[in-house]
Amino acid sequence: MTQQEETQFQETLMAGDGGVQNAATGLRLYDTASHEVSRFEPVQPGKVGMYVCGATVQSSPHIGHIRAGVAFDIIRRWFLRLGYDVTFVRNVTDIDDKILDKACADGEQWWARAYRYEREFTEAYDELGVMPPTVEPRATGHILDMIHLVERIVDNGHAYVVRDEAGELTGDVYFDVASWPHYGELTHQKQGSGDSTDEAAAVADAMGPSVDAAGEDKYNPVDPADLSEAKRDPRDFALWKRPKDTDPLDARWITPFGPGRPGWHIECSAMSYRYLDGMFDIHGGGLDLRFPHHENEMAQTRAAGYETARRWMHSAWVTDKGEKMSKSLGNGLSVPAVLADHSAWVVRYALGSVQYRSMLEWSDQTLAEAQAAYERIVNFISHAAETLGEQPDREEIAAVMADALPVDFVAAMNEDINVSRALAAVFTQVRAGNTLMAQPVPDDDARARLRGSLVAVRAMLDTLGLDPLADPWVDGGDDRGGEAAEHKALSVLVDAQLAARAEARKERDFTAADAIRDELAAAGITIEDTPAGSTWSVA
Repeated sequence: MTQQEETQFQETLMAGDGGVQNAATGLRLYDTASHEVSRFEPVQPGKVGMYVCGATVQSSPHIGHIRAGVAFDIIRRWFLRLGYDVTFVRNVTDIDDKILDKACADGEQWWARAYRYEREFTEAYDELGVMPPTVEPRATGHILDMIHLVERIVDNGHAYVVRDEAGELTGDVYFDVASWPHYGELTHQKQGSGDSTDEAAAVADAMGPSVDAAGEDKYNPVDPADLSEAKRDPRDFALWKRPKDTDPLDARWITPFGPGRPGWHIECSAMSYRYLDGMFDIHGGGLDLRFPHHENEMAQTRAAGYETARRWMHSAWVTDKGEKMSKSLGNGLSVPAVLADHSAWVVRYALGSVQYRSMLEWSDQTLAEAQAAYERIVNFISHAAETLGEQPDREEIAAVMADALPVDFVAAMNEDINVSRALAAVFTQVRAGNTLMAQPVPDDDARARLRGSLVAVRAMLDTLGLDPLADPWVDGGDDRGGEAAEHKALSVLVDAQLAARAEARKERDFTAADAIRDELAAAGITIEDTPAGSTWSVA
């Protein structure tokens, strides 16, 4: 890039919004379509539009589902820290074959089942500190938008309406893949071939196809519409589907192509266009949505004559012993079950502690490392505040923008949201702060630097949704007991013991002092004596 191009880029980035930080010029993100990490350039200066595929609300959420929610929440928070005005859309798929079939099998109304599990997903997102979306549209609320989109695709010659032998409309409409020469551009699959040059796609396909895939698939059932003999080409996919005999009457809509309900892919095209008005910055979702869901979505949106996302981003899976976490395999861990044994902060840390594109192996060790990180962080924040005689308030922490954060943290987040390196920057500041507190009597300069470290640590954590003094981790936000409340109670008890030990040493009663130290050690509390006094940590 020439100097003139660089200047124009920076002027475009900042135009219209003085709040965008200088650090924004260094943001680089991966694009699934290009296979490259490239500089982020917003479609509209100072603004970011994001559409992330949400839940199909057929059953309770497990941590594999929520990982994508946490991953894109961190990305969104970084955009906000960079000073962008972010519109974040996350849809709810509340009608689908699985929802209808499971509701029928359980003798309940499909819409009641969908709403119940939608609430469970919302509660899980809230408990794990995922910010509510700007807009959260339901598929059933946008049927007219979908019908209009299907009509455009048919009129443009890229879809066909199926009639029966008598010439009557069946309700089936299929996208004509052969008519769209750009099909395969997202996942690099060649027309007329199942070959792919996408290494990430190869990994995903080896671990299990998307929920829309047909054929032998141990993860997901076959969609009957994709097996229809009415399709002209095996690659063609349903835009609209005729009702099954078991579908209730209130799950059918009358359309120009016959009665039925939407295909899965069409809802996201309709809703992203509705709320983000054409070309937007980022379309996100889990890696298993890459094909065929997002490939099909990209094709049908463009075939309708609309623009679609400039950049496609996919978060990797949570795995259990190397295998994709899935309810059908029996290894899916429900969010309530995990939160029964671990605080929500620890679970969020575990889910968000690696870069979004990295597979996350779920294990007791993963959670133990998250718990240890929590103890280190809260111990530092607590003792720094005690040393300073104050704790910075939430308003101050939230006001720290990207340009004021440590450079190593900014560099990590700007390099495709490298959370592992970003957390290393957090602990670098924790160590620096602990070193300052170890001085015999911190002078004014040391106290100022300690306060700077404290603010930096909390602001960096807040960017990751992990400031222990922010909602939902405080004020009863952790309904399961919360590590913050536990640590506060533990701190009161241990500090009382340390005060008694200090008094015993002052009276030269070393036997009593040693007894207190030994009792704390037996409980897993490590005491460190410094010229400035005694500190403690959980061993």
